Amino acid sequence: MATLRLGPLLRYADGSSATVWVEASRPCTAEARCADGAGGSTRTFQIAGHHYALIPVTGLTPGTTTAYEVLLDGVRVWPLPDSPFPSVIRTAADGEREAEGDAFRVAFGSCRWAAPAAGEKDPVGADALDTLAARMAADPTGERPDVLLLLGDQVYADEVSHDTRDWLAARRDLSEPPGAEVADYEEYTHLYYESWLDPEVRWLLSTVPSCMIFDDHDVIDDWNTSAAWLADMRETPWWRERLLSGLMSYWVHQHLGNLTPAELATDPLYAAVRESPDGTDVLRAFAARADADPDSVRWSYRRDFGRVRLLMVDSRAARVLDEDRRAMLNPGAEAWVREQALADPGSCDHLLIGTSLPWLLPHLVHDAEAWDEALCAGERGARWARFGEKLRRAADLEHWAAFTRSFTALADLIAEVGSGPQAPATVLVLSGDVHHAYAAEPTWPEASRPDARVLQLTCSPVHNAIPLYIKVGFRLGWSGLGRALGRRLARHGRVPPPPVTWRRTGGPWFGNMLMTLTVRGRSARLRLDRTRGEKGGGARLETVMESELSA
Repeated sequence: MATLRLGPLLRYADGSSATVWVEASRPCTAEARCADGAGGSTRTFQIAGHHYALIPVTGLTPGTTTAYEVLLDGVRVWPLPDSPFPSVIRTAADGEREAEGDAFRVAFGSCRWAAPAAGEKDPVGADALDTLAARMAADPTGERPDVLLLLGDQVYADEVSHDTRDWLAARRDLSEPPGAEVADYEEYTHLYYESWLDPEVRWLLSTVPSCMIFDDHDVIDDWNTSAAWLADMRETPWWRERLLSGLMSYWVHQHLGNLTPAELATDPLYAAVRESPDGTDVLRAFAARADADPDSVRWSYRRDFGRVRLLMVDSRAARVLDEDRRAMLNPGAEAWVREQALADPGSCDHLLIGTSLPWLLPHLVHDAEAWDEALCAGERGARWARFGEKLRRAADLEHWAAFTRSFTALADLIAEVGSGPQAPATVLVLSGDVHHAYAAEPTWPEASRPDARVLQLTCSPVHNAIPLYIKVGFRLGWSGLGRALGRRLARHGRVPPPPVTWRRTGGPWFGNMLMTLTVRGRSARLRLDRTRGEKGGGARLETVMESELSA
């Protein structure tokens, strides 16, 4: 008999349809059955001995909330027998979310270590996802997100827990590279089990739709920092298996559920994997192609929630690393982002640009990254170039600011899409990565200033360590002294001034956190919640900031 190994994850929901992701213990028919008679079923597909399904749910009634259950070969496996909380699918009213008084809520954050087992002390404090789930469960009719955006580092392939280290040691010799890091697909699946079988998080992901994108730790710290970094990694014996396994497991566990039912119906890779008795070789060939030719694959995607448009941008795998044409996005990816941002003028009230890496950083950090890019390009000669490469890797200098042309291109695109009578009310760049939260507002020269309110909103971590040096460094980065130091670095590197200036409007805040954006029509409001207390001992989410973004 088939059993449920992982999931369910509610990945997509609109006015009449949804998708639910599961992993089963063996080949079977996976079915989602709703209390109102809606539902759907599909056969599992196989990757590396594991059996997955993305169940299409149809026949849902717009504007309703309906409980659902999951069956494998006709046997109910979810909800679990001892669970007091149903998993539900909430649908949009008539396909629209922007009706007067009808709020749409987006919760977002990044960087989540798996929480320790129940009863164990958590060294980094309560998990924000755990705590959100507990709050929702305690008040089933209260506020909940309509969608959860997970902006990178959903799993850590290079920083594993003590339990995972013990599991790896029982599997292979950790004195051999890559040591206590993930080496292959099977080990990646263990990371997802550890992260998503957490009881509270498992229920949360079963009842709130989610959109995800990878960041570096989903593969390795500073993934695709530079051409020299990549050349060194490709000479490392274990790297190819790690990378291909990382891309394969990301496609299965995260990317598939990002796609709409219409996109799934026309996706050739999804069709090929499902049609094959064992899709491992098909998926591995795709991952190898993505590594060899990043421009041939698009991990970025678009979601529309009524009049809220989300563009989730891949700022890791789509990079161009050659120093003479360095870019955060390759030409195909950049053209796609531009096309989607400018599509259907007047059709969205809020444009959300999700990118794991912040566009606007503390001023000192921005200037240091732009300076380092100039050094690595030879602006100060070969000796400084060698120093710049070492510094880039040691200090993680590889955000948008380290791709000057891409930083400028994004600023120009935001100004263009945010200008004119059909512009959205807000253009919001949502990011994580940097282990603190803040809001920053850019200003353009008068001639190109957009009509929309533009903000960088950064929220990280959801559950991770925040060393003292991070707090000190980022506080310095936002300070007047940091700004002065940054200007000196920029002058040394002969870096031209950026096309926008910006000021911090909130933060920095430190801790395990989630931001929630609430929109009603063209109005938008932001809230930051931070965890307090310990799991199992009164952990709660405490609001530390609320702000009106547009009226």
